[in-house]
Amino acid sequence: MAALQRAVVACERCERLRRHCALVAVEKRRAYRDETYWGRPVPGFGDPEARVLLVGLAPGAHGANRTGRMFTGDSSGDWLYEALHREGFASSPVSVSRDDGMRLTDVWIGAAGRCAPPDNKPLPEELAACREFLAGEIALLPRLRVVLVLGRIAHEAYLRACGRWEGRPPRERPAFAHGAEVALAGGPVLVSSFHPSRQNTQTGRLTRAMWHAVFARVRALVGAPPPPRSNPR
Repeated sequence: MAALQRAVVACERCERLRRHCALVAVEKRRAYRDETYWGRPVPGFGDPEARVLLVGLAPGAHGANRTGRMFTGDSSGDWLYEALHREGFASSPVSVSRDDGMRLTDVWIGAAGRCAPPDNKPLPEELAACREFLAGEIALLPRLRVVLVLGRIAHEAYLRACGRWEGRPPRERPAFAHGAEVALAGGPVLVSSFHPSRQNTQTGRLTRAMWHAVFARVRALVGAPPPPRSNPR
């Protein structure tokens, strides 16, 4: 997994994305003008013995692209880590930097894309170029029992990365819907949720109760947390 993370960080495949991330890292947001932005592809984060894989969309320009850790430093991350902590998956309800001591238990966080895209909209060819990183994480999580996808793009990215539905017509593929749950033959349970973006949370499309219910269901599917153990970041 460590080798895969290094490969993610070193990736230079998508010129548009690399240019955008580098520009954001130089221009910065006023609130973070004194910080050094990460500005590179963002690797996965979590417990390499995880039974839960969480798949997001892509790093936020001033969130993970700034901090270098998935879902860290923006409002989506605030929603995510609060819910993970509530169900015993995270050591803290707040994630602010790579050096804040956060530990995840039983969860690995990946994404459809590893670079912050302009307007939060990665191109199909950029998602295709990133697919092998998600596929690699899936292969390196042998205890996987639940996959939680956040948003339709993450849902599609997982279906493509796991290689089960290539070439099949849409009617044969698991459909995306908030709270949908599909037990995959010979594989994990696929759980879908709306992404905790401001577009969803500020409009009420995704409420805190809806969000908490998804994570409570994930916890029920994997059972009680395992005994405490050493967990590299």
